Amino acid sequence: KTVKKGGKYTGQKWVITGTLSKPRNHFVKLIEDNGGTISSSISKNTTVLLAGENAGSKLAKAKKLGVKIINEDKL
Repeated sequence: KTVKKGGKYTGQKWVITGTLSKPRNHFVKLIEDNGGTISSSISKNTTVLLAGENAGSKLAKAKKLGVKIINEDKL
């Protein structure tokens, strides 16, 4: 995938989890259009977790690793 340069999320690795108000693809596009990349799993390299309702194990792992956690309102 092509990463756009100069976006506010440039260099950031994001994970999306839980139930969100819009389809997941909406948030993926928003993040990628602003220079971020999407991953399917939490790791020490994850910059931000976008957590919706019922986030589950990814949320727990992000907390354990000290990953920044936001909801869609903060996005």
